[in-house]
Amino acid sequence: MTCLQNHTDRIKKNDVLLVCTLRNERIRLPYFMKYYRDMGVSHFLFVDNDSDDGSREFLIGQGDVSIWHTTASYRKSLFGVHWMNALARKYCHGHWTLTVDVDEFFAFPFCDTRPIPALTDWLDNSGLRSFSAMLIDMYPKGPVDAQPYIEGQNPFEIAEWFDSGNYMLSTNWEYENLWIQGGPRARLFFHNDPFNAPSLNKIPLVKWDRSYVYLHSTHMLLPKRLNKVYDSNGGEMASGVLLHAKFLNTFVQKTEEELKRRQHYAGSREYLAYMSRIKDDPDLWCNWSEKYINWRQLEILGLMSKGNWA
Repeated sequence: MTCLQNHTDRIKKNDVLLVCTLRNERIRLPYFMKYYRDMGVSHFLFVDNDSDDGSREFLIGQGDVSIWHTTASYRKSLFGVHWMNALARKYCHGHWTLTVDVDEFFAFPFCDTRPIPALTDWLDNSGLRSFSAMLIDMYPKGPVDAQPYIEGQNPFEIAEWFDSGNYMLSTNWEYENLWIQGGPRARLFFHNDPFNAPSLNKIPLVKWDRSYVYLHSTHMLLPKRLNKVYDSNGGEMASGVLLHAKFLNTFVQKTEEELKRRQHYAGSREYLAYMSRIKDDPDLWCNWSEKYINWRQLEILGLMSKGNWA
């Protein structure tokens, strides 16, 4: 990785940091940056995987951004995990650090009135070092490319709907993390092979230590005690969600690009499944779809929990 802009000397002791790998996400970046700044993120560490749409140029010059560039293989970097682990090891030690994609928007109990630092203060006081967030695929009603996304727009003005049920839950006993699958991708794109549907379990928020590493996206970490973000005795631990704004009109072009690059997991199996259906103008909406309102709705549905945070 080549450093293009390093403002990490501006990071203060209690700052919440965000680490992200991206490629060709220029149209999404303005809202992404505003969202996380408003939520209390103080510094962004980006790895740009050779974008050619102006993503790097947009980020350079922003005072709370440090950015690295690489032309290396996304697949050989374990889909960006090695790059992000390296940055976190060097710059995030001792900081609560959020690791997300540009189409993932972190929401948690009380997020309409409390910023991320309020959550991390409570986690510190509770002796917790990691916080889970289930990925929830959001989608529009009608074909995904029917309404154009405009730069700077809240994507959930378009992708307002989600699956309130239709999820499978198991435990990975080797690493002690939960494994969640389901939602519209399993329902539409993997209906004949649901056990190969994308995993929706994430642990994106961690009080980072230089000895920690992500193993597979943000699905699981080492040491494996960080993966124990659930109560195995039947109680509820606090958790959040990542609202996933993948299914906008940009989805078709992105799918075509990633199939050409073949840099994703399992020979881009997920994108092959998308393309096999996308030519039919898939409508992800169904009679059981739920329109998103707020975090309290998600708690009632059992998709997040405030646990004992009051």
